[in-house]
Amino acid sequence: MKYFVVFFFLILSTVASAQDIVPSQKVSGYIYNDNTKSPLINVNIININKVRGARTDSQGYFEIDVQPTDTLHISFLGFQSLRVKVTNDWIKNKVAKIFLTEKAIALEEVVIRPFNLTGYLEVDSKTIPTNENYRYSISGLTHGYEAGEYSPNAFGRVLGSIFNPADMLYNFFGNNPKELKKLKEMKKDDTVRNLLESKFDRETIAVLLGVDKKEIAEILQRCNYSESFIKTANDLQIMDAISGCYEEYKILKKR
Repeated sequence: MKYFVVFFFLILSTVASAQDIVPSQKVSGYIYNDNTKSPLINVNIININKVRGARTDSQGYFEIDVQPTDTLHISFLGFQSLRVKVTNDWIKNKVAKIFLTEKAIALEEVVIRPFNLTGYLEVDSKTIPTNENYRYSISGLTHGYEAGEYSPNAFGRVLGSIFNPADMLYNFFGNNPKELKKLKEMKKDDTVRNLLESKFDRETIAVLLGVDKKEIAEILQRCNYSESFIKTANDLQIMDAISGCYEEYKILKKR
């Protein structure tokens, strides 16, 4: 009788596990300019749920792995980004036509102020401003922290940031474990990595982590990355910085 009960529960658990596993499927589509109706090349498509990416070819065509109810984030420079829900009808019909709308961008006047160079390297090198960003190594952590300035106060802010359990960094990392797990998934997909390496707008990272763009800058500030790094780094560098800070947070939390 005991063997029968054990065998019965094994069957039930196997069936339940099989029901939880939904096989990946592919959907495809064509992406066009809503104004000209011409195909758009190299449009970025990311499955937010699976953290997998794809790009359109010369015909505007793409295909990507999905499961029902996944959300695709579609972005292209100069066009408004779009989120599309994967439906059973789309999976059944396989191909869809998607149209992106161009952004209305107002160009502002740009004033270029050249350096007053003398032609002498020794003199000119002292007049050009430089950004010096300093990082500090803390025992027990695999990465250093960038503080942006060389002073006792800077190092104090580093320690205060990572050891203060009541600050924004603790709250963000503690309340978003599922989203932060996507950081590792981002590194596995070459399409996603190449996309992040070419972008500086923080949009893709914000979508994947489910945060506002402003929060990304605040997270990096709490991790003591300098203003220069936050403003100039590409999205791949930003992703690696947040990922490294998160791993250090987990180490400190265990201790």
